[in-house]
Amino acid sequence: MLGERGLPVVHTTIMRWVHHFGPVLNQRLKPYLKKTNGSWRCDETYLKIRGQWKYLYRALDSKGNTLDFLLSAKRDKKAALRFFKKVLGNGHVTQPHVISVDKHASYPAALTLLKAQHLLKQTQLRQIKYLNNIIEADHRFIKRKARFKQWFQSFNTARYTVAGYEAMNMILKGQIKAIAANDASMQKTFIENLFGIAA
Repeated sequence: MLGERGLPVVHTTIMRWVHHFGPVLNQRLKPYLKKTNGSWRCDETYLKIRGQWKYLYRALDSKGNTLDFLLSAKRDKKAALRFFKKVLGNGHVTQPHVISVDKHASYPAALTLLKAQHLLKQTQLRQIKYLNNIIEADHRFIKRKARFKQWFQSFNTARYTVAGYEAMNMILKGQIKAIAANDASMQKTFIENLFGIAA
């Protein structure tokens, strides 16, 4: 399409656009996101970076709305704590009354620290695997895209690209205020307005 309009590009040009605009889109849309509910589903999935598996922490609410994500080299208490703090720092995220996670020991340890730091109030931690089916299913869209592009060659490439994936997924799920999930025209206009692009 660009070639037809006299704009010569190579695949690395598109890649650089993704690396630059993915995180920008993810950041700019946050003030426009609908408020989530207080029932969280947290889980981590795996992404391959330079042949090694790394951890992508993700959180949804009970309706499937994305809260946030964090790419981490390790799966431990520090990573879980960093992830929870990142999620809580979002204006569209409601303070949780319950957090559902898997059986990994890092989650209770991180939650204890958050309560000690008064960042969480009355929050129940549920370590029941089947309650996370909604987030397990939601992982598929990222895994499918990452696998299609044959994974990632650097940590930053993965971080920037996933930021774009997550941003587009939130838009497509209908998380933007006053824009329906199936309204492609309004979604397009919303993105254009975020970047000041003339129609």
